[in-house]
Amino acid sequence: MRVVSLVPSLTEAIAVSGPGLLVGATDWCSHPPGLDVVRVKGTKNPDVARVVELAPDLVVANEEENRPADLAALGAAGLDVLVTEVRTLPQAFTELERVLVEGCKLARPDWLDAAERAWAGVRPGAEHRAVVPIWRRPWMVLGRDTFAGDLLARLGVRNVYADHAERYPRIGIDELNAAGADLVVLPDEPYRFTPDDGPEAFPELPAALVDGRQLTWYGPSLAEAPALLGAALRAGA
Repeated sequence: MRVVSLVPSLTEAIAVSGPGLLVGATDWCSHPPGLDVVRVKGTKNPDVARVVELAPDLVVANEEENRPADLAALGAAGLDVLVTEVRTLPQAFTELERVLVEGCKLARPDWLDAAERAWAGVRPGAEHRAVVPIWRRPWMVLGRDTFAGDLLARLGVRNVYADHAERYPRIGIDELNAAGADLVVLPDEPYRFTPDDGPEAFPELPAALVDGRQLTWYGPSLAEAPALLGAALRAGA
């Protein structure tokens, strides 16, 4: 098969599970390192014409990361486009199997079984109420119905804005500091929060700096994510 992936998480999952299947991926597809495929620009602005030129048997996409207009254009060009929805951990496992087994005609990979076992064995740590920024200038945080929020909840971290009307609301920094949290969780993507860029905005809260790939990617990293995220949360709290 010839596959083009417009989602970094799915790019890694396919590349690891079926080396040689991918012929194209976005500029943001950074894993696995050294992936040698045609780059088709970004997740929000893919080069539709270039994707069509690659003549893939399958294009994999995601309803959140990719724009409906681009996916419709690919479909109108006669391409088979598999669109995933991943807002919870169980959805991630289901959609990964759909992409890899049904879409790419691969055997179910061992790493997917390992990831399911790893999360099945998770026992929440100390309970925390947290704000989880994903951007600054302006400040944006995790809101309702997000994959990252579901992972954190399974580790004992309750998102203060989990019931917000928006999935990624813009909230002023003063309101964030007054939201009743006892922890701020700062991932290094999509915004790259660091020890020197982020914690200072929350002077009264302990800060847990976490690997954004472990928190937001659904792929092989899921097998190690519970241990790594748990360790980072304990270190920050």
